[in-house]
Amino acid sequence: MQAALDEWVADDYNTRRPHRSLDMASPAERFVPVPRVEREALPLRLPPALMAVPTPAWAEPEPEPTPLPTPPLVTPGAVEFDRVVPTSGNMFAAGRQFWLGPARAGITVTFWADHDVIHLLAGGVRIKSVRSHLSSADLERLAATGGRPAGPPPLPPPDSPGAAVEVDRVVSTGGTVSLLGRPVLAAEILAGQRVTVRIDESTLTYFDAATRQLLRTRPSPFTFDQVRHLRGARPAGPPPRPSLEPVRVQRRADPAA
Repeated sequence: MQAALDEWVADDYNTRRPHRSLDMASPAERFVPVPRVEREALPLRLPPALMAVPTPAWAEPEPEPTPLPTPPLVTPGAVEFDRVVPTSGNMFAAGRQFWLGPARAGITVTFWADHDVIHLLAGGVRIKSVRSHLSSADLERLAATGGRPAGPPPLPPPDSPGAAVEVDRVVSTGGTVSLLGRPVLAAEILAGQRVTVRIDESTLTYFDAATRQLLRTRPSPFTFDQVRHLRGARPAGPPPRPSLEPVRVQRRADPAA
């Protein structure tokens, strides 16, 4: 578009189109070429304000001191390492299986691991947190085989106000789990299952640890100060989600209907 406009200005606007401000003449009729002598002398006619004047040495500003680089924050004993999700979506890292699904195939996942918890992050966003199975020797081996010292954990610490925590428990035959030395209702249908309980300021959320599928939600009977002393508590991962599978039920039709 710009090339077409330039061509119209040069050919039509400047040479063929009459202008009332020029007494119906075209701009090309009023053009006056600049003599070659003047063209060559133009650099000498620059106003002093536009000419480069060398700055005296005494007026040179002192160079800004180069700030020292801030050392990255490191969590002692924690390790980070990267893995690419295979086409199956089923990863094996640090001697353990991590299911992320085929939809995440091909992306690079960063593992943040210490003795207590393993976080999985994609693009800097935490997508899963599980209880750690790693010993000090495991973490040292990971650091020596492509790992790096880990920065701050991607979750608030368990003692920060408003933070959620997770614990693993086995549901009793009566459908309860033991929290802070007292039985708390989960569901009788979950009896015998090992579940993860996510505890925040007002809710107990029971879910499957492998899939993070939501199983039950109950009101929390605990205060935040009580929750921070839970045995085996760790920073909570993302909230669990209910299953997307349709629910099937059977009903007997009334013959009279």
